[in-house]
Amino acid sequence: MNKPFLQFAAFTMTAAVTFSSLGIEAHASSNKVTSVLPQAGITYALGSNQVSLSNLQETVETEKAEADSSSSTSAVSSLFETVEKGDTVTNVTPMASTITESILSDIQSATGAIIKNTEENNEQATEDTSEDELFKTLVIAKVHDYVNVRALPDENEGEIVGKLYDKSVGTFIEEDNGWYKIKSGAVEGYVKAEYCVTGDDAVDLAKQVGTRIATVTTTTLKVRGGPSLDAEVLGLVPIEDQLVVEEELDGWVKVSIEEGDGFVSLDYITLSTEFVKAESKAEEEARLAKEKAAREAATKAAKSNTSKSSSGSKSDGSSYNSAGSYTTATSSIGSAVAQFALQFVGNPYVYGGTSLTNGADCSGFVMSVYKNFGVSLPHSSGGDRSVGAAVDGISNAQPGDIVCYSGHVAIYIGNGQIVHASTAKTGIKVSNADYRKILAVRRIF
Repeated sequence: MNKPFLQFAAFTMTAAVTFSSLGIEAHASSNKVTSVLPQAGITYALGSNQVSLSNLQETVETEKAEADSSSSTSAVSSLFETVEKGDTVTNVTPMASTITESILSDIQSATGAIIKNTEENNEQATEDTSEDELFKTLVIAKVHDYVNVRALPDENEGEIVGKLYDKSVGTFIEEDNGWYKIKSGAVEGYVKAEYCVTGDDAVDLAKQVGTRIATVTTTTLKVRGGPSLDAEVLGLVPIEDQLVVEEELDGWVKVSIEEGDGFVSLDYITLSTEFVKAESKAEEEARLAKEKAAREAATKAAKSNTSKSSSGSKSDGSSYNSAGSYTTATSSIGSAVAQFALQFVGNPYVYGGTSLTNGADCSGFVMSVYKNFGVSLPHSSGGDRSVGAAVDGISNAQPGDIVCYSGHVAIYIGNGQIVHASTAKTGIKVSNADYRKILAVRRIF
């Protein structure tokens, strides 16, 4: 059976695993630093290794139109032969039809027929149908770690050209004797069907493994206590930051922020569904080299910066120790980052702030702590999700790692705890790392 071809947008995938020439198709890895989707029980990592549903839909519609051009022409001819002037043609499922709106318009102009959609085919139903149809074209891996993507549908003859990680997606092209041919990112090849799902089985799974994201499009977004412009403001979120959508309502979405669950208007965000894609051998090699160079550069910068850093004063007038005072030959730089950050507990939270003593917001706090170690980070919790290398879950986190949440970011200090600029009410404080759903853990050093 053939299904629509779907071209994924190319993004850089990060996953600290190595390729093998073994014939085993499904693999489990003991590597702990990885940006593939974490194992069961750990929430999905968000970063530059993802592709949005909007991009998928745009491409599949284009390529579906090309693939179905001949059948569309035939269908149009049939309609012109059978439609008489004054007849009513009902377009019940326009998204699934090979007849486009422009073609129907041409028929109307030529024949005088009345073209309309049924009342049952409302906007929401069309959107749901469109999404489900799109999800049916996906191939989703269901393995412990990853399944090999091969150039040929043969474990012995087929060269390994990439990896499709657990809960990652590709686009179905065709089936060949127990193998699915897929396209995922820059990778095209065959995966064993027994390790993946597609068609109707992929619809529900796609909704589980895909992450619905709201990206802020206004300078300062107000998150409210209810779906109304009159509801109290719970918190503020800066432009281009990303929030995980908990629920979609009429004109509003429910999101999670540090102050709690709240609501934001669709007028000030864009929505997308993100999936993780496959990684090719060339992409893996390039990523590993880039991550290694970045770690070496960050370590060199940290050692240079801490050797000349000086102490200062907290907001209450008391002094604080320099970053260099925590960097020793026997401790890691990550541990030094955590210890340096802890001395600012009790200082205020200030939206948009970057001062460790007079006030900072969550990303401003993380940015300023790392700045003392010679490392530049973005002033954005969403941006922090793609820095450094991803760590496979909080259980593998080390002191100094960056822990990312929906609209929030913190620094891991060890023993299952974080230090973070929490809210205006609580200021900079220590919390359990799992107090909220973790989206990603990133390592700089």
